[in-house]
Amino acid sequence: MLTPLDEHALLVFWTQLLVLVVAARAVGYAMRRVGLPSVVGQLAAGVVLGPSVFGAVWPSGFEWFIPQEEISSGALFAVTWIGVALLLVTAGFETDLALIRRLGRAAALVTGFSLLVPLAGGLATGLLLPADFVGGGADRTVFALFVALALSVSALAVIARILSELGLMRRDFGQITVAAGMANDVVGWVMLAVFTGFATAGQVSVTGTLRTVIGLAAFLALAMTLGQRAVDAGLRRVRRDGPNLHGALGVAVFTMLAFGVATQALGIEAVLGAFVAGVVLNRSRFQQHEVVHHIESLTNAFLAPVFFAMAGLRVDLALLGEGDALAWAGVVMVVAIVAKFAGAFVGARLAGQSQRAAVALGAGLNARGALEIVIASVGLSLGVFSETAYTVIVIVPLVTSVFAAASLRLAVRDWMGSPDEQERLEREEALSRNLVVRSSRLLLASRAEPASIAAAQLMHFAWPVQVPATVISVAPESLGDGYHSDGATRGQWSDITIIRNVLDGRDVDHRQVRASSSAGAVVAEAIVAEARLGYGAICVGVAGRHEGQLYSPMVDELLLHSPLPLVIVRRAAGLETPLPGAFTRAVVPVTGTRSSQAAQEVAFGVSSQLGTEVVLTHVVQRHWQDMRMLPRRLTSRRLATRVLGEAHPEAAQPVVDALMDAARARGAEMGVEARTLVQPGSSPASTLVSVAEEQEADLVVLGASLRNVDGRPFLGHTVETVLERCTANVAVVAMPRADSG
Repeated sequence: MLTPLDEHALLVFWTQLLVLVVAARAVGYAMRRVGLPSVVGQLAAGVVLGPSVFGAVWPSGFEWFIPQEEISSGALFAVTWIGVALLLVTAGFETDLALIRRLGRAAALVTGFSLLVPLAGGLATGLLLPADFVGGGADRTVFALFVALALSVSALAVIARILSELGLMRRDFGQITVAAGMANDVVGWVMLAVFTGFATAGQVSVTGTLRTVIGLAAFLALAMTLGQRAVDAGLRRVRRDGPNLHGALGVAVFTMLAFGVATQALGIEAVLGAFVAGVVLNRSRFQQHEVVHHIESLTNAFLAPVFFAMAGLRVDLALLGEGDALAWAGVVMVVAIVAKFAGAFVGARLAGQSQRAAVALGAGLNARGALEIVIASVGLSLGVFSETAYTVIVIVPLVTSVFAAASLRLAVRDWMGSPDEQERLEREEALSRNLVVRSSRLLLASRAEPASIAAAQLMHFAWPVQVPATVISVAPESLGDGYHSDGATRGQWSDITIIRNVLDGRDVDHRQVRASSSAGAVVAEAIVAEARLGYGAICVGVAGRHEGQLYSPMVDELLLHSPLPLVIVRRAAGLETPLPGAFTRAVVPVTGTRSSQAAQEVAFGVSSQLGTEVVLTHVVQRHWQDMRMLPRRLTSRRLATRVLGEAHPEAAQPVVDALMDAARARGAEMGVEARTLVQPGSSPASTLVSVAEEQEADLVVLGASLRNVDGRPFLGHTVETVLERCTANVAVVAMPRADSG
């Protein structure tokens, strides 16, 4: 039977939450103002509200605020454990297993030494600590293992926050620090699970160890296979009609609870299940990135401050005044800082890192936080730690995080890294500002025909190879008149081996869609439905125009309904080979619009990988009589340039120069030195076709803003004329309509 809290207990409970949240957030904000992580302030707020300060200054008030009734404290503990579970879900979201594998030797050496050296130091310290630190009846070896674990692991969340606040996250050493922090977290949770099994058994036993390790291994294997598939299916289902934040949040909470129940049933703390849930949720390509931000917002604003303040609330600094506890606390701090720094430094030097980078790694990995608090809380709840030991272990992350933030600032002062690193950072910064060529997954609609192969090749060279792609193919009978069989057997799936070869080195998966009708609208609907599952752009190849249509029934429907930018590639005329060949020179019109910028991004992406020469071209029309056809009020920079060029060519020059300078600067950010060409002409389309022929260009990239004319897509006369008359490869980057999707 459920026993509800009475009115007084409810008043105390809500007062506890109010005071803890206000105090933790206030002191945490103060710590951020001085360059320290907020977790330091939140822990400090709990210490002030605990027996060390509040309890000593106003004992009766403290007794009212923290009553001894089990049901009252149980309600507050329930909130804190929900908070730490959500905190660990967000930590799992930030754990990139691919990053740990990709950094390879450096991450492995730094991780290994930064764990083993402090683990050995912590184990020796745990064996030497006085009996007052050991929980009643706990095995000394189990106690020493918990101390070693608490001193050896780092805190990914605190590390990431410090690096982010200092603007160091994308630095080379920053990536190694994050990877080592991730590995520290993963290994730390595994060791906590094993050591918790020891504590539950009361001693270190081979049978208990095997049972815990086998159970944990089985759970991880099932979570990463069947669990991953279940999460993917759930997220895909809730997103089938487009972004669905509430549905995705529901899947995240359900996964956290299910994994937590599974680990708790195995005798392992439920927070490990929450951490694994975050990893699995983050690995799903159907995940919506807004989910982790909403979970973080709730956790950081309410639940995490309560958890950290509650951890500090249980600290009694008066215990350090008993006997030689304070001296041993100093020993624990020194071992924690020196051993972690030395281990990371040695590992970095063995991995070939510079001395400056090794110092930065040693400083950054000293940050500790949530995991150490969880270890201390678990150790206290299992009776492994005494109140004195708990107090010392909780103070460790407070001191070491202050050390990490301060020492890291000193380590990186006036250090910009190598020229190659600086160039990489500049390119990443430029990529983050792009409209189309970004890091989101790509969708290629393909049938492995020559046009699709050309589209795959352009997409592969325009986007960084780290960006994953999905190839979606449709059965030939479903493609309608807009596609040609090219010898494929009608009704069979196309062999996309050649597409995979073109996309070599890129993470590619393949989806097959069989539409129930041959109408282009049905095929486009299937592709748009897939696009809603989380992509950055759609790419499609076309063989040629069809009578009465802009491209083909399917592509026209995609233009009208796609929620994403659509890159349409028409391969060069007269090619006898399936591949269009390397792109040596590209002509890109510059008009100052968003669609023009998107086209430049595609061309610059190709150039950065192939060395393609990019010719930025601006056409100035000079027919004054056309002025009578223009509206009286002109708000577009492109139209203003056109009018100025017709009436007063010299007045238009500053505007044209500004457009070209901006386009060249955009290319320089991506490592491309573009050439500019300002060409007079009576027709932009005809002039562009002539420029492409004169420059011997094998690629023309056009930007277009879609318009709906009587239910049919219209990209402008310039695009249609270039597609009709230009013999080179033509790529059209069509930005989506505001009401599409």
